Amino acid sequence: MARSLLSHLPVLSNSASPLASSLSCAITPSKCFGRHLFVRPEASSFQCLCTLSLSEPAVPETSSSVRKRIVSGVQPTGSIHLGNYLGAIKNWIELQNSYDTLFFIVDLHAITLPYETRQLAKSTRDTAAIYLACGVDTSKAAVFVQSHVRAHVELMWLLSSATPIGWLNRMIQFKEKSRKAGDENVGVALLTYPVLMASDILLYQSDFVPVGEDQKQHLELTRELAERVNYLYGGRKWKKLGGRGGTIFKVPEPLIPPAGARVMSLTDGLSKMSKSSPSDQSRINLLDSKDAIANKIKRCKTDSFTGLEFDNPDRPECNNLLSIYQLVSGKTKEEVAKECQDMNWGSFKPLITDALIDHLHPIQVRYEEIMSDLAYLDGVLAEGAARATDIADATLNNLYQAMGFLRR
Repeated sequence: MARSLLSHLPVLSNSASPLASSLSCAITPSKCFGRHLFVRPEASSFQCLCTLSLSEPAVPETSSSVRKRIVSGVQPTGSIHLGNYLGAIKNWIELQNSYDTLFFIVDLHAITLPYETRQLAKSTRDTAAIYLACGVDTSKAAVFVQSHVRAHVELMWLLSSATPIGWLNRMIQFKEKSRKAGDENVGVALLTYPVLMASDILLYQSDFVPVGEDQKQHLELTRELAERVNYLYGGRKWKKLGGRGGTIFKVPEPLIPPAGARVMSLTDGLSKMSKSSPSDQSRINLLDSKDAIANKIKRCKTDSFTGLEFDNPDRPECNNLLSIYQLVSGKTKEEVAKECQDMNWGSFKPLITDALIDHLHPIQVRYEEIMSDLAYLDGVLAEGAARATDIADATLNNLYQAMGFLRR
């Protein structure tokens, strides 16, 4: 049902990449935040890509009542699983209390590969209902469907005119997916969807985008494209056309979730939990029944070592299962390590099974309540789209003006 907005962003090839080769900054994030952007588009590498941890909220250098903005979303394809929830949606609940947040269902991205047309609308509602069931508060966050805000597609077209084709040709995921589907059968959207993703982010003048530690590179195209458009059309050029001048887009920073939020497959502790895996045994879906959860944990891959421990590179499955237990039980890593250090798999599996069932049950109950009142759900999405449109139209109008279009 869902994939994180950035989890399926193309990773740039290491060879001949025009983007950053190094993502580190010599200055600590607390000092670097808000000051460093990467160098102008024609440069061969970035000077820095400072990041922010969820455990260390941003503190602006000047006092202001204006909250920093965060956008994020998931695709309405496949099933929303524990990895989507613990790696993204669960973090949104904390973020909505401190940031101006927009969470949307990226349905336009769901059509880049063959899909079931009769299921798209249902899957979109299902995803929105799970957002709300997990605790997204519509009084704090805008929840909407990507295709309900037409500015996403308009901005994508404008950005496409400034995106070198070479940037897109180097995308690893495009190469892999087009090879798998057969080059002659691949739609143009598979090549250009990174530009739509950039539109999703830049449209709302986002300050941060939640990404996993392994996904920091996924923001590179968006960041460089923002800098490129600012350079080509912003500043004095825009002012001469009657605009306010300055930058057109904010350049977003990655927001790194707490350690341990990357959930791995139940059948391979070295691979991320993913809806694209052919085996449903590899993941815990948020709407799985109690029996299904128990069966998957009972059959999940383990090892033959004595005791249970975190962070042993020779025991990826052990680390993954302990991390899942930590996250769904609400205990600290130290508490879990002490509790489970002398356990065997026979005693631990019932423990994690009960913790998963107890954690997911309220979400499942709330999901059923929401899906029983589709008028309420559609109203939430309509209200969210209206709020998002107000922000999006302002950005879009600025870019139309800066690019020299005759406006009505």
